Amino acid sequence: VGVKESHQMTIFRIIAAILHLGNVEIQGERDSEACSISSDDEHLNKFCVLLGVEQNQMQHWLCHCK
Repeated sequence: VGVKESHQMTIFRIIAAILHLGNVEIQGERDSEACSISSDDEHLNKFCVLLGVEQNQMQHWLCHCK
């Protein structure tokens, strides 16, 4: 296709992160008005490593709208 190998690896990393995000377990709390994600969730950890973001920040903002 003509995509450089470095760009291919970036694309693969993003796709892998999206697939891991789909496996993150989100637990509902208080009549489903709030949610939380376990800090031990391996898929969230892999997602954050692949994209280079802080796990505690991602854990917070996946459950809080602003």
